[in-house]
Amino acid sequence: MVTTDSRQLNEKSVLRRLPEWFKVPAPGSSEGYRKLKSLMTTEGLNTVCEEARCPNIGECWGRGTSTFMILGDTCTRACRYCSVKTGNPGGIVDAWEPLRVARAVSQMALEHAVITSVDRDDLPDKGAHVFAKTIQAILRTCPETRIEVLIPDFGGDWNALNVVLNAKPQILNHNIESVPRVFRKIRPKGSYWMSLELLDRAKRHGARTKSGIMVGFGETTDEVLSTMDDLRDVDCDILTIGQYLRPSNRHQPLDRYYTPAEFDDLKREGSTRGFRHVESGPLVRSSYHAEEQSRDMVASV
Repeated sequence: MVTTDSRQLNEKSVLRRLPEWFKVPAPGSSEGYRKLKSLMTTEGLNTVCEEARCPNIGECWGRGTSTFMILGDTCTRACRYCSVKTGNPGGIVDAWEPLRVARAVSQMALEHAVITSVDRDDLPDKGAHVFAKTIQAILRTCPETRIEVLIPDFGGDWNALNVVLNAKPQILNHNIESVPRVFRKIRPKGSYWMSLELLDRAKRHGARTKSGIMVGFGETTDEVLSTMDDLRDVDCDILTIGQYLRPSNRHQPLDRYYTPAEFDDLKREGSTRGFRHVESGPLVRSSYHAEEQSRDMVASV
């Protein structure tokens, strides 16, 4: 006879085992990866690829693409899905970081650069001016490079948002992350509706907008589709959908793994709703194939 406790233990062990479709080459096996790792170390730069333990780091770094993480490596929030370390940076900002990022973009000869950051609630403008300086430094050094920024919510400070938008990134990305019912569990310091307002304001400012959803928190398919509708209501252009992978036992529990076929279904649903590009798959993260998405956006204008 199988007891309830033994069934629960079996379910947990199944969730700990990654499905077959998550198998990726070990990072560090390509020359491109080693070259990029050396550059990041030399320039003293952080990447979300490393800090968030992205499963695609081997593929992306191998082909010479990366997502730069500015404003340090310590986040003032503690979102329950994220592996980036939490603490209080004490208002410290590296004034030379924008120039070092621009130099790395130049050395990598990037067609499309993605800039993100930790949350910096310890700063008066939540770090918006550093985003703007980084964008400006890249455009001075590499005027042909398209720039995508993946920004936090700035605590609803719309003046801070405008500082970033006025620096003219080509794509403004802000992840909604999950459906309203789950949102407060995984982002207790954020607001689902604030995130939608941010995307709406960015679009009305003239930016091309992008957002992302993680699945596997216990949401229903109908809830995911409803969140897609909410994003289309604020005219969001690009959508990414990927599988949540629990970083540790301290983080939000994983409910289940979606199959590749389910991700294909979600991609079709997103395309039907009018997103100009939908990237959906188990390993998809916010910046996965971002350069291809930006090419599609330029081609469709």
